[in-house]
Amino acid sequence: MGATPTALLVALAAPPDLPVGWARELAQGLAAECARTGASVIGGDTARADSVLLAVTGLGDLGGRAPVLRSGAAPGDLVAVAGPLGHAAAGLALLTAGVSTGPLVTAQRRPAPPYAAGPEAAALGATAMIDVSDGLLADLGHVADASGVQIRLDPSALVPEEGLTAAARDLSERTGSMSRPASPLTPADVARGWVLTGGEDHSLVATFPAGTALPSHWRVIGAVAAADPHPGVVVDGQPMTSGGLGWDHFAS
Repeated sequence: MGATPTALLVALAAPPDLPVGWARELAQGLAAECARTGASVIGGDTARADSVLLAVTGLGDLGGRAPVLRSGAAPGDLVAVAGPLGHAAAGLALLTAGVSTGPLVTAQRRPAPPYAAGPEAAALGATAMIDVSDGLLADLGHVADASGVQIRLDPSALVPEEGLTAAARDLSERTGSMSRPASPLTPADVARGWVLTGGEDHSLVATFPAGTALPSHWRVIGAVAAADPHPGVVVDGQPMTSGGLGWDHFAS
C-alpha cells in the first residue's frame, strides 16, 4: 500500500514440548527479515496450544501519503512489476521433483520481496498496487475487479527467462512427460504458466499514470483499459475468466 515497514507484532501459541531451538530459529528468521527493511519485532503475545499457531501483523508508515489501494487503476495507466515472476513456482515444482538446491528452490523457500519498491511506487504516483502472492493473473484480477477496469497484458513482456525454461526442461526429463490429455505442454508452456499463475514471489505489481518515468527495476507488462464489457485480465486477446489462474484460498 506504499508504506515503509516499521514493525511486526508476533503472536505465538505452542505446545509445551516445542523444542527451544525451534522457537529460537523462528525468532532469528523474523529478525533477519526485519533487518532487510529496518523494522523490528516490537511485541505480540505468547500462549499455550496443542499445535503451533503463528500470527504476524506488519505495521508501516505512509509518511503522510494516502494508501495505494487496489481500486485506483484507471484506463490509460501503465501496468508494471518489480521483482521476479514464476521463480517460486518453479522452485516448488523442483522441490516436488526431488531437487533441493539452486536459486529457484531458494526463491520458493525464502522469497525476497522488494520492500523498498512499495514506497517508491507510491512516491511515483502509483494508482493501484498489489503483491504477487497468488499468481500474476489472480492478483491483477483483484485489481481489475476492485477498479472496475480491464488489464491488458503484453505477451512479449512476459516471455519466461531462460532459467525458467531450463528448469521446465529438467523437470520434463525427470518426469518423462509434461502433458495433459490431447494438450501436450512444452517446457516453454510450463515456464510461461509459472510466470502467469505462479505465486509466492511476493513481487509488486502496480499501475501508474501514462508517461510515468519508471526506474529500470520496474518493467512495464501491460496497460489498463475500460472494462469491455466486464472487468478482468486479458492475455493474447483472450479474457482470463476460467479457473486455474493462480492460487484460490477458497476453492474446494
